[in-house]
Amino acid sequence: MPKVKAEKKSRQHQDVKTQGIMFNTGIGQHILKNPLIVNGIIEKAALRPTDVVLEVGPGTGNMTVKLLEKAKKVVACELDCRLVAELQKRVQCTPLQNKLQILVGDVLKTDLPFFDVCVANLPYQISSPFVFKLLLHRPFFRCAVLMFQREFAMRLVAKPGDKLYCRLSINTQLLARVDHLMKVGKNNFRPPPKVESSVVRIEPKNPPPPVNFQEWDGLVRIAFVRKNKTLSAAFKSTAVEQLLEKNYRIHCSVHNVEVPDDFSISKKIESVLQEANFNEKRARSMDIDDFMVLLHAFNSAGIHFS
Repeated sequence: MPKVKAEKKSRQHQDVKTQGIMFNTGIGQHILKNPLIVNGIIEKAALRPTDVVLEVGPGTGNMTVKLLEKAKKVVACELDCRLVAELQKRVQCTPLQNKLQILVGDVLKTDLPFFDVCVANLPYQISSPFVFKLLLHRPFFRCAVLMFQREFAMRLVAKPGDKLYCRLSINTQLLARVDHLMKVGKNNFRPPPKVESSVVRIEPKNPPPPVNFQEWDGLVRIAFVRKNKTLSAAFKSTAVEQLLEKNYRIHCSVHNVEVPDDFSISKKIESVLQEANFNEKRARSMDIDDFMVLLHAFNSAGIHFS
């Protein structure tokens, strides 16, 4: 009689057997399992005994427990109720229990509480919206130490002229100081993600730069749609001209300025770019100061981006 082959169990099944939890990689569940990296992240956060820490994506609590030992309080934000139960079980009947507050839900839809430091091993698909939610959060926090997909992290720290330099780079660096701290290989997670990761430290600039962020982002968005094009070419798109003309006419009506019958928004834009010497410049090589000068030139001419 032929031998019946035993069913091959995947590595994940064995993990589940030992852990009791099947991780949902569809919502970015990759639990950081290497204690050396957990300790490294906590060290870089430079926690004080009086700190309130916001932790996003605590998972099974490998980092949470160590944060609770060092901080006054940890507010953990977790989407998965199974992991919330796991986390509660882990601190139950210990002195740490009273220092932990759990917010259940999507961090992007949650009103963030006051905190001094943020530590997060984020689901990578929410990296960008989460960074800006953090940077526009008030009152200011001291710093955030965050785990990102490697390429996203490199975009955050990219400088003018770098291949990865983009709207994300300049917007983040306008509002904060960003440092790349360490690379983290995929085998430090369970289950391993498909990409390499990096840890980044973000410190918001306090006070923030004296600029209307909606205006700023409107300008930067147009310039970076095709970052290798000259600004003169970037502003020639019909959609851009229609938006700026609409904003210009609103600005004029509010300030009782008459718009001439032969008014042409494209000529107006071109004259602003030429007078400020930006018509031949390209977004890929412009820094924050360049965009500040350009935004001021447009606003002075009555052209607004929001």
